[in-house]
Amino acid sequence: MSDRSPGLHRPRTIVHPGPYGAVRIEHMRAERGRHFRLALPQGRSLHAAIVEALASVDVHNASMTLLDGDLETLSFCLAKPDGTGRVVATYTAPIVIRSARFIFGNATLGKSAAGAPVIHCHAAFRTAEGDVRGGHVLTDQTVVGLSPITVVATALDGFDLRISYDEETRMPLLRPQLETPHV
Repeated sequence: MSDRSPGLHRPRTIVHPGPYGAVRIEHMRAERGRHFRLALPQGRSLHAAIVEALASVDVHNASMTLLDGDLETLSFCLAKPDGTGRVVATYTAPIVIRSARFIFGNATLGKSAAGAPVIHCHAAFRTAEGDVRGGHVLTDQTVVGLSPITVVATALDGFDLRISYDEETRMPLLRPQLETPHV
């Protein structure tokens, strides 16, 4: 008797090129949960609109769900295998679309190694031609259109998510660290 169900495939296993890290998922616990609903205004980049709105309520690290709305300009990348073998995947050159409909996305607000706000966002969207696409959204180059984008944000208080180099993946990742003072 086979222990495999017909039609079900084994998930892909990705082996990163760097030394195996004993702790695969790094985590810290937030002491409280604060939740916010934002409506991002027309003409602003996703990055500026999110960072400014959350900073106004003293949120500098957050997990977010983005829902519906128009995009005047959308800039995104796709993942592709890294031909050099140095890392498992890399990004394509940016793809720019004028006029798209945002469907759904998830994003994380954290900080660069130098402490500047960064947003990592993956989303699905519909082009003006009706094609449904998805990818890694370049939030500083993506501009909200006529209908606002709704963001549901959960503050991650008490620690920072900061970009730092990960030996196993050989890539910069948002990783939890003790909180630093906010200016």
